[in-house]
Amino acid sequence: MPLLHRIVRKDHQAVAFTLDGKPCAGREGDTLLTAILAQAEALRLSEFSGEPRAGFCQMGACQDCWVALESGERLRACSTALVAGMRIVTSRRRAA
Repeated sequence: MPLLHRIVRKDHQAVAFTLDGKPCAGREGDTLLTAILAQAEALRLSEFSGEPRAGFCQMGACQDCWVALESGERLRACSTALVAGMRIVTSRRRAA
């Protein structure tokens, strides 16, 4: 079950992306954090405790929301705009 439930911006253009190999859709203007948490109950698992994380500061200062693209490029989910075709990998996939 997703952590976030969209109540506004439902009429913005859909943006297709892949999350841990699963086709998903966010909305134009979403950050990666918003797009991911509208699909999943957590952003990633902590590399230290294995506990689910959902971002912390929401402004790119705390290092809690790092995700990666399939290419290996690391991105801050809270301050990176969703772009069509992104292939996002979270620690949930790597930990499995």
